[in-house]
Amino acid sequence: MESFRRIALVEDDEDLARSTAQLLRLAGFEVEHFPAATPALAAVSVDWPGVVVTDVRMPHVSGTELFRQLHERDPELPVILVTGHGDIEMAVQMLKAGAWDFLTKPFAPDALIAAVNRAATARALTLENRRLRTLAQAGDAPVFLGESPAIRRLREMIPVLANADIDLFIEGETGTGKDLLARLIHRSGKRARQRFLPLACAGMPETLAEPLFTGAGHAEPGLAAAHRGTLYLDDIDRAPAHLQERLLPFVEQRALRRRDEAMPIDVRVISTSQTAAEGPPPALLPPLFYRLAAMRLSVPPLRERREDIAPLFARFAGDAASRSGRDLPPVTAAVRTMLERHDWPGNVRELANFAEQFALGLGESSPTPSPSAAKGLTERVDAFEREEIVAAVLAANGEIGAAIRALDLPRKTFYYKVNKHGIDLAALRQKG
Repeated sequence: MESFRRIALVEDDEDLARSTAQLLRLAGFEVEHFPAATPALAAVSVDWPGVVVTDVRMPHVSGTELFRQLHERDPELPVILVTGHGDIEMAVQMLKAGAWDFLTKPFAPDALIAAVNRAATARALTLENRRLRTLAQAGDAPVFLGESPAIRRLREMIPVLANADIDLFIEGETGTGKDLLARLIHRSGKRARQRFLPLACAGMPETLAEPLFTGAGHAEPGLAAAHRGTLYLDDIDRAPAHLQERLLPFVEQRALRRRDEAMPIDVRVISTSQTAAEGPPPALLPPLFYRLAAMRLSVPPLRERREDIAPLFARFAGDAASRSGRDLPPVTAAVRTMLERHDWPGNVRELANFAEQFALGLGESSPTPSPSAAKGLTERVDAFEREEIVAAVLAANGEIGAAIRALDLPRKTFYYKVNKHGIDLAALRQKG
């Protein structure tokens, strides 16, 4: 994760530069000092993740000329000008030309910190919008999106599993993408030309289940339609007992009974379950489970792979905007906060709905409140503290000192809360 709390401080007065840099560092910013405009121009590139604070009166290249060149390079880069009283009229002209703000010497420390904080927040939103637009326009992005380790592993396994004739048992909460994973495995292998036959197992009445095994009343002979293809048993953990009892001999023998004769069926079975446990789900017959679960796969919920939320949101929003013939609107602070903080109990499906609303410009629509809303005050405070600490450490690229300064916590308090909430700082440093 790239930190947006970086400051390029351009100041030729060494003493003033030293004191200003110290003030900004105490406020949690990472400061790079440049004694002149020329080295600053060489270092600050397009998409530079931070803010520029520059003196106006400098030898050779002035602060106003530095601003003009930076603005031409990246019109959305926040540049804060520091001026003397005699330069106020000129500073106002620079504001009209696109400068972020100006401060007059001597400036109050709080005024500088407030201006830089506002500029850093705006810069973060700008770069996030650029990144999301790039992702949304990427036509060659993988269908099973995500860069978290768990999703990368699943994506890498798709071509391997596609041609392996073993039954798969995919576990994951509702809306995590189990159906998509199953279909990708089917489409990527030797069975792709044959049928992918989905069967919604949850609560299926016996009157609908029986024809699947006998073919009665169907143009195609029930489960035989999946011959040489894939049978997809969705929510097998919620299948009624009568369906499980009929599936067990079918899965064991790979055959249907027709007029007292066995009809062999060449079929690969992929099953899904919303519950994950050490052994069989509570409502699933153990013999059926062990037949179906030759290999178990797990699709984690979005709250456990938060790095995947932005790419998924970008793809869904981009697709929705294309379908409706609209331009993708900018990501606001409220939307960004929702993406970062919401638990997404409906997982990818809920995120897709939210992205659709966003792309259609339907205001600051919010997803259904997460289950944390039903928690007691203590649990909600603990969850908030944990999220803030994790976010601060990641934003500081794993630098604990910078995270402590950003949180404005005493060091002892910081480590007490880290231990209290079970936060793995080593893992966060690695991510940072």
